[in-house]
Amino acid sequence: MKKYATQQEHFWASEFGNDYIKRNQGDALLASNLHFFVHALNQCRELKTCIEFGANIGMNLFALRFLYPQMGLRAIEINQTAAKALRNLLGAEHVFEGSLMEFQANDPADLVLVKGVLIHQNPEILPSVYKKIYDSSSSYILLAEYYSPKPVELPYRGHLGYLFKRDFAGEMLDMFPDLMLLDSGFSYHRHPSFPQDDVTWFLLKKKP
Repeated sequence: MKKYATQQEHFWASEFGNDYIKRNQGDALLASNLHFFVHALNQCRELKTCIEFGANIGMNLFALRFLYPQMGLRAIEINQTAAKALRNLLGAEHVFEGSLMEFQANDPADLVLVKGVLIHQNPEILPSVYKKIYDSSSSYILLAEYYSPKPVELPYRGHLGYLFKRDFAGEMLDMFPDLMLLDSGFSYHRHPSFPQDDVTWFLLKKKP
């Protein structure tokens, strides 16, 4: 297997990433994602293109395709099995297989989507990840992650060093003065019809 800069990247490129695929697919998840994006993207205007960081097999992008049929979709994914599924969904030319740190945003998208990805990044590389996200967006950034006002590490399915909570959106707002918070919300795992994984979402926009 290819060597990656952090143990977290190696973790998701390996068999554990394959197991994640099995747990995160299906019609119920698609329905929940549709409900999620209707609310989280309500303030957006003229979304024609999207790049998702850490797209897995494309369940988020599949939902966006229903909501925005003409949207041009691109994906970044480190796991080989997931990237293959993405190529089948989007076409090989729209999928970057590898570390998000190696991705170059030559053509920024209207929307950059990051959902359940920052929590699994090595905290030491977060400033570089934020810069990648920022550079990849021409207008909007949607972050949906576990939130904590102060950085905290938690066990993840019996493993240490792979789950971190913090104020990702706040750190991006501090790092890039031309970003503003447009909207935010919380999605609950006990929603009776459309559960999500207790994520707090933040819609950011670059100031004109």
